[in-house]
Amino acid sequence: MTNSTPKILCGVKPATTIDGVIEELDKIIQWSIAHQSRFGYFAALYKKVTIKVKDGIADGIFENGERMEQLDIIFANRYLDAYSCFENKTKLSGSWNIAFESASLARPIVLQHLLAGMNAHIDLDLGIAAAQVAPGKQICELENDFKKINEILSDLVDLVQKELSGIWPLLKVLDWLAGQWDEKLSDIGMLFARNKAWEFALALAKDEKKLNELINDRDGMTAEFGRKIFSPGILLSSILLFVKVGEIGSIGSQVKWLDGELE
Repeated sequence: MTNSTPKILCGVKPATTIDGVIEELDKIIQWSIAHQSRFGYFAALYKKVTIKVKDGIADGIFENGERMEQLDIIFANRYLDAYSCFENKTKLSGSWNIAFESASLARPIVLQHLLAGMNAHIDLDLGIAAAQVAPGKQICELENDFKKINEILSDLVDLVQKELSGIWPLLKVLDWLAGQWDEKLSDIGMLFARNKAWEFALALAKDEKKLNELINDRDGMTAEFGRKIFSPGILLSSILLFVKVGEIGSIGSQVKWLDGELE
């Protein structure tokens, strides 16, 4: 079963500041609420990450706040550009194409849509953005600040769980039964993804002659994992169907919940 995606365009544009990134994300979020589009799921999550990074820069937690701001803007613009390309039916990465095309699918749960966006943005975009802001030997100077992002994302795990539990109330029970183990597993999974992204950034920075080849290869692997997110096998699909039945609210209200508009 599929839902047709409205043909009205949101009209995002590249950002030049972190506040500009937040403004463009808000465009996607508000458009998604108005048009009942699942595009808003990832945009709402990403907005929280962006605000956390902005606060971290203001609080001086990074070694080089100015460079981190540039990294955040370059990183975010890869998502905004991919979104714009999908809207305008122009060429984009296979990883993002899978995530965006799947927004028309009704069967996947909210978490699957979030994971598809995270897969494309972290596994593909993050390494590219890091190598762009710190090319060549400069990449090594970025390592400590790059890894501090893990701490920011780890802090968001509980918040995201709270908001997902508003969409799927049974999650509160499962979270209580799991204690801290689910948070630890989430942290480990996020750390693994970030470490792989750092390895990719190093490869891009050290071998600029093979830049396009490396990016294309990475996009192929990331896209393949994206397909698995939406086709996880019979057993897991059955479990996810059980979760889907328990999800409450319209798409628009779910996006509002993830964005913090509903409590």
